[in-house]
Amino acid sequence: MSFDTTEHNRRSSCFDGLESVWLFGYGSLIYKVDFPFLEQRPATIEGWARRFWQGSHDHRGTPDAPGRVVTLIEAPNVCCKGMAYRVSPDVFAHLDVREKNGYLRFVTPVIFADGTREDGLVYIATEDNAAFLGPADDADIARQIAASEGPSGRNRDYLLNLATALRALGDDDPHVFALESYLR
Repeated sequence: MSFDTTEHNRRSSCFDGLESVWLFGYGSLIYKVDFPFLEQRPATIEGWARRFWQGSHDHRGTPDAPGRVVTLIEAPNVCCKGMAYRVSPDVFAHLDVREKNGYLRFVTPVIFADGTREDGLVYIATEDNAAFLGPADDADIARQIAASEGPSGRNRDYLLNLATALRALGDDDPHVFALESYLR
């Protein structure tokens, strides 16, 4: 699959008759909300773990020196905390471009703090996309993050802002916090 998934996501959209859609954010969508939303609620999804395994050639790195950003990896018995946004379907015109570097939209049950569930969409960069970097030693991932910078700024800031946002949500993400410890 190519780096740019914008058209794939647009072709797979079926928002006919929908006034709003839930979107689950687990990375920069938690702290960099550059889109309008109708409602915002902390939420979790089950069976997924957040990992800095996706290359960023367009935001936090360059094609020659990609940064690392989070994606979700299937993980039984694990919950991923994040933020859910109820958005108008037209918001995806912007989000599909923002999340174009290998991310595809998938439907997932979103679980809110009160136990209610709604189907929502989540962007996931699967291992078959051209920007997927995969696992590495935490120290190596942290070094790559510390050295990377792209049009959206330093990769280090992405990691530190995410760690701060996760603490504000009351999340304890061992992977994110382990990487953060190398950069503080």
